[in-house]
Amino acid sequence: MNLFELAPELQLFWWTAMGLFVGSFLNVAIHRLPRPGMTVSKPRRSLCPSCARSLTWKENVPLFSWLLQGGNCRGCGWRIPWRYPLVELLTALLWFAVAWITPSGEWDLILVRVLVVSGLIVATFVDFEHFEIPDEISIGGMVAAPILSFLVPALHRETALALVFSSGDSVDRTGAFLASLAGLAAGGGVLLLIGWIGKLLFRRDAMGLGDVKLLAAAGGFVGPGAAMVALVIGSLVASVAGVLNVARFYWISRSRVRKRAASKAPARSLASARVAGRYLPFGPYLAIGVGIVLLAWNHVVGWIPR
Repeated sequence: MNLFELAPELQLFWWTAMGLFVGSFLNVAIHRLPRPGMTVSKPRRSLCPSCARSLTWKENVPLFSWLLQGGNCRGCGWRIPWRYPLVELLTALLWFAVAWITPSGEWDLILVRVLVVSGLIVATFVDFEHFEIPDEISIGGMVAAPILSFLVPALHRETALALVFSSGDSVDRTGAFLASLAGLAAGGGVLLLIGWIGKLLFRRDAMGLGDVKLLAAAGGFVGPGAAMVALVIGSLVASVAGVLNVARFYWISRSRVRKRAASKAPARSLASARVAGRYLPFGPYLAIGVGIVLLAWNHVVGWIPR
């Protein structure tokens, strides 16, 4: 039976269940991609990161294995980080959201969108842990975006530039392809410009190249205008997170300094917090902005002043 002959509720359940299993694969990618000598297919079997024991299928059931094992490895008792069930659950929820938002029957558009959100999840958690974004995600997205835009022009249905480049009253393959290329150039170009200006002003790198490539890839999927809006949203969220991060380091540092030099504790704590606050990965917040414009562009457009 065709998937889209099923009732809408069963379709949503199917996409959610698939997202749960894909989330388990994304955990493998998050763990392996930043590590030299490892790929998503090497080693072939899933291993415990602590004792390197091959895991059985019973230990690889997404979310449920973690719950049944009490969050521990059955072999060595290693405490499995919360990131593993979190990624699986988050992937399932986002796949559900994609299937819920995308018009019923547009399976090709659903597939492209879940591919994009899955890549954003990997980029987010790798950047949080290693302060880098894997080229497999960013450069891979830059290559895939124009191809998938050509194959699934509905991806740029809401991209104004795609309609301009199209020959009819709706977005065609040529329009979607050219809009994707424009999004690549705009997304990567604006961050390169910001990084160049920031380096002139602050005498240090203000933007990582991984962020540049990530927004370039995202622009290829959402178009140039949406890429700029995603950057604004990501910057706003990152600003809030940055302030909270500085405040957190300030209170941690102050509690340590207070005992040694009470009179200088606030000044020293603030100086330490400002230094620590610089080390905030931008990729995760950029991914939030991209995810919002990808799945809720019509709502976002309504917020933009005209």
